[in-house]
Amino acid sequence: MIYTVTLNPALDKTVEILSFTVDSVNRITAMRTDPGGKGINVSKVIDKLGSRSIAAGILGGGTGKAILSALEAMNLASCFHFIPGETRTNLKVVDPERHTNTDINEPGLTVTEDILNDLLRELLGKLSEEDIVVLSGSLPKGAPKDTYGTWVKACRESGAKVILDADGDLLEAGLKASPYLIKPNNHEISRLLNETLSTPKELEAAAKKLMAQYGITKIVVSMGSEGALYVTKDRTVYAEGLKVPVGSTVGAGDSVVAALAVAEESGMSLEEAVRLSTATGAANVMCSGTQAAEYEVIKELMPKVVFHSL
Repeated sequence: MIYTVTLNPALDKTVEILSFTVDSVNRITAMRTDPGGKGINVSKVIDKLGSRSIAAGILGGGTGKAILSALEAMNLASCFHFIPGETRTNLKVVDPERHTNTDINEPGLTVTEDILNDLLRELLGKLSEEDIVVLSGSLPKGAPKDTYGTWVKACRESGAKVILDADGDLLEAGLKASPYLIKPNNHEISRLLNETLSTPKELEAAAKKLMAQYGITKIVVSMGSEGALYVTKDRTVYAEGLKVPVGSTVGAGDSVVAALAVAEESGMSLEEAVRLSTATGAANVMCSGTQAAEYEVIKELMPKVVFHSL
């Protein structure tokens, strides 16, 4: 089973504004609302890929109830704890003329260590050998900075494979507990190592360094429209980016994580995982908001994926 964890979920309100201008009146031409937060986005895509997951996390207030109702309407299994307060609503402004995406995110709920520990204990009680746990996204106010380190260690000791998708201090804390797989982008891995990394060879060397230092099994470095680098102990594969019409880039990285989790659960080869995750990421870029692309679209893109070993 795949478990996704979203400790700081949100209701994502995506609006389309032509020629979005600061300090001016802007008019919305299209709008949609989706249950969001990185782990929830992962679960939505896992479902489209024909697999199952259980989405876990923390919710609060009317917004939290709206998110839970939306997940239930999608027939997505969940394990959320409700606490006092109101789950955040995040505004995504998409400008198709200027090709920009602007995020305006609320701070969200405030938690305590006891709240986090209660959720972790419930999750650990469900885990069995070879389950996959996806930890991704920001932390709510009140959460210790080493939260991902604590969760990675606990889940790994329960026999689960942990996929960590975080940035900055949160990624650094999680690395110390040796997750199975991480998916930084080229900017995140550059900040982590305090280096300017851009070419596939530079990124491969950085990934190998992190794998040796922290005992990580697999690293996938996303490079936006330039593609992605898939690094394992024995092989490195560079996949070119697929050229597709852009609806919204919000959640594209989450869709790649979802495909990687499904590939891992299914025992796919590296080549199969590269095709699936590249096509899934591109298909979701074609969608508006954080809605998940249909599998038929992903299937059509898979033969178009171009990759080669470094």
